[in-house]
This record gives sequence, structure tokens and C-alpha cells, in this order.
Amino acid sequence: MDSTIRVLADPLARLHEWLAGGAPRIIIGIAGLPGAGKSTLAARLAQRLNAAVAAPCALALGMDGFHLSRAQLRQLPDPALAFARRGAPWTFDADGFVARLGLLRHHTATVTWPTFAHDVGDPVADAITITPDVRLVLVEGLYLLHDRDGWQAAQPACDEVWYLDTPWDVAIERLTLRHMRAWGFSRAQAEARIAGSDGLNAALVRDSAVRAAWRVAG
Repeated sequence: MDSTIRVLADPLARLHEWLAGGAPRIIIGIAGLPGAGKSTLAARLAQRLNAAVAAPCALALGMDGFHLSRAQLRQLPDPALAFARRGAPWTFDADGFVARLGLLRHHTATVTWPTFAHDVGDPVADAITITPDVRLVLVEGLYLLHDRDGWQAAQPACDEVWYLDTPWDVAIERLTLRHMRAWGFSRAQAEARIAGSDGLNAALVRDSAVRAAWRVAG
């Protein structure tokens, strides 16, 4: 990774700085490889922030709910390719993701957010409610620093985007184990999946890291 990107030694302190600035709502993005630990970091930071203040004010969100549904994938020009490459940047609703971030900017409004049901393989609309008292949103996802396929609008929609710099081999091993648990794959099947579609996606994410505001050690 580009060594010129500033290292953020204390992410929690950085979030406290943002909150002290008085902005009505702050949106911090966390990008990183699949298996980097993005959702774990976002959830842990939100939990620690909320424990340190009188009224909870932070919430962690993910981009998985913006996967195109299976029905939508079938409508694409090459459905077989779309299913084989599911998880690639163009198999998400990037425009919908960016639009929802825009709604979060309107601090006085309640906004809903989708999640992803892995047991059925489809998004679940309006699964999370973000109320006006949420001042800091931590949103994690693969493509927050990607500069194509509609994702180029994601970074400007955040106040800043960090890159969780987890070693490639560590992230890929975590992803292998995740596939084995979630889908019942053998190790060979999981590794074959990662060598194909998932590996291509991970390389895109790694290449996008140069656009991060901060690098966080993973």
C-alpha cells in the first residue's frame, strides 16, 4: 500500500475530534479488503463512542444491503456473468447507496437502511432505522474508494474515508473461512471462489486504497 497515506493511530480519538467540531451529522467511511475486519471495526468504534457519552450518538452501517437482488441480476444483459461475479462493483446499486448517504445528510429526517439476508441471498429493504439523534455514522464497504461503476460518488458523500490496511494473506484466510461457514464450501471450493471473482474484487479494493484520507492498521 502507498506509504504516503497518513496512518491513523487512534481512530476513536479522530471520531471524538469530529464530534467536537459541532457538525449535525458526520459520515465516516471505512473501506478495505473482503475479510479485512471492516464491520468489526465499525461496530466496535460505534460501541465505544456510545459508551463514552451520555446519549448514544453513533451507528455502524454496511453496504451489503445495496447488492442487486437476484431478480435484478436476471435482468442484466448477461445474467450468468452477473451471478458468477456477484460482489463486483457493478453488481451493487451504487447510485442507491450514494443517494441514501445524501439522505443521511438531512439530520432532521429519519432514514431507513437496507441489510442483506445471507440465508435467502437478497437485500432486505428498510431493515435499519437511523433517527435524527444519530450524529456519527460509520459506513463500511468494499468500494467506498472505487473510482468507477458509480462508486466514484461515494467518497465525496462521506466526510472522510479510511482504509483498513489488513495484510492480504490474513484477509483472504478470513474470507476463506467465512465462505466455508456461510455456504458450506470445502476449503478447495472456497479457495476456487476467491481465486476467481473474489480475488478480482479484492485487487480493485487494494488499488483504490491510495485515495483514502487515513490508513488504519488491520
